[in-house]
Amino acid sequence: MKLQIDVPDSTREISLEQYQRFVKINTPENEGSSFLLQKQIEIFCNVDLRDLATIKYSDVLKITDHLNEIFDTTKTGLIERFTLGGKEYGFIPDLDSISLGEYIDLDNYLGDWENMHKAMAVLYRPVTTRVKDKYQIETYDGSKYQERMMYMPLDVALSSMVFFYHLNKELLSLTLNYLDRNIPNTLTPQQQDRLEQSGDGINQYMHSLQEILKDLNISQS
Repeated sequence: MKLQIDVPDSTREISLEQYQRFVKINTPENEGSSFLLQKQIEIFCNVDLRDLATIKYSDVLKITDHLNEIFDTTKTGLIERFTLGGKEYGFIPDLDSISLGEYIDLDNYLGDWENMHKAMAVLYRPVTTRVKDKYQIETYDGSKYQERMMYMPLDVALSSMVFFYHLNKELLSLTLNYLDRNIPNTLTPQQQDRLEQSGDGINQYMHSLQEILKDLNISQS
């Protein structure tokens, strides 16, 4: 009996949870190995690993080349709404009104693949009302939608990550320019230390997102 494999045509057909599983095994030790190639197909095409042993190695390479091409051609403009399980979810419509709790959780989770679904539960929640392109979403309730966000489309998650990378890059540049122009050289050593520690935190966060986008071959320009 010939094995039928359903290969996704875009990252819209791959879930965040699938990619989280792949990230765990996509290590330098496994790079280029036949094990990684087979696991890539097993995870993204929902095929039993034992069944993959029956197909030709050349077919494995064709499928993995196609999967890699999917990531190379992923569009990264912010996706504001998507549907999951028959329910519409929307990106936070007004970032200026983000609560302290939302900010703390987002700062803790975004930039870490293992917790990315938790970050997405901060950014995306069920749409409660919508008029044309304007909409409102549910009030943030901690872990309420974290497990659900594991099954969101990967392209949605990637689009918000790229959005925040550019947003933080712009904010960091504006902040540094403001400090250069407006803060006199009269800061105490303690104040200088606090500023440096804050900058280190932002830079570490930016570096984490930058490495994620680099691994996915997604442009950061």
